[in-house]
Amino acid sequence: MRSIIPNMFTSLNLIFGVLSILATFSGYFTTAALLIVAAMIADGIDGRVARYFKVSSEFGKELDSLCDLVSFGVAPAILSYAFLLKDFGNAGYAVTAIFATCGALRLARFNVNTGVVKGYFMGLPIPAAGCVVATFVMLGYKPSGWWFPLMVTIFAYLMVSTVKYPDFKGKGENIKMIPAIITLLVGGYILFVDHSAVLFAIFFSYALLGILNTIFDLFSKQSAV
Repeated sequence: MRSIIPNMFTSLNLIFGVLSILATFSGYFTTAALLIVAAMIADGIDGRVARYFKVSSEFGKELDSLCDLVSFGVAPAILSYAFLLKDFGNAGYAVTAIFATCGALRLARFNVNTGVVKGYFMGLPIPAAGCVVATFVMLGYKPSGWWFPLMVTIFAYLMVSTVKYPDFKGKGENIKMIPAIITLLVGGYILFVDHSAVLFAIFFSYALLGILNTIFDLFSKQSAV
């Protein structure tokens, strides 16, 4: 009976993802974005509940990945297409498909490497990538030129990259001081420009932290040789 509880939260993640897609179809972009964030919250709760009740299972892990693909891969991709990518013709179709596909690849690699990669995330976690896109759409900005397709493509790539992201569990990938300071400054600047961009600033800063931390670590190792 206890095993049902975490699976309920996992299923809630999927429900929010489906509702987000339906909200996008109805033109309620802000609601769709908030539902993706809500799906991330449900996704964060299910694992903690499973560990609390000591009922983690392979079934739950597979269900979690399937739900994540819908809520953080497909739903943000469709939202970004309806918001602005539709204006770019075939390129918009391609970017939408690339984001969802990279999300699937990210989840597949995570499942395979669970026993190998520990203490950090290899590549931007799909919930973070999906929430960056969703919360940007929520701001309502429609940048000119190819900035938006480029942004979505970059975050799609980050999911399948080898950039190391901290999991904040107290071990594994160390957060360097300089990247952390730069990230805080960038996040603060975003909030200075738009006080309502709190959620976007949080998710974007996390994505930026992994990049800066990895680059700084790489240069540190090269200088030590």
